[in-house]
Amino acid sequence: MALDRILHRLQLRHTGHCRATEFGQLGFMEWLGSLPADSDYHHQAMTAYQKALPLSPIAPAVAVFCDLLVASTRMPPQPLDISLPASHRRGGARARRMLH
Repeated sequence: MALDRILHRLQLRHTGHCRATEFGQLGFMEWLGSLPADSDYHHQAMTAYQKALPLSPIAPAVAVFCDLLVASTRMPPQPLDISLPASHRRGGARARRMLH
């Protein structure tokens, strides 16, 4: 299931608050894109929230994901503050060699 895969990846990201926000937003966008076109959004969001909530205290990116799920179901609807992460250098080949 897509949600399980997304939550697993969000738990693996041990980074600072800024990066956790980026990963949580990306996870939300990925989850949103994985929903069937004919699904009940509110039901899907609350199901995902219930599954993700126990993981949120130990994974900041999951907490961001949960916050976005809740915000997306509020009435009246409000625009969500989500964006793609800014591109930046990650170290290239040198950084990959340092990992081994």
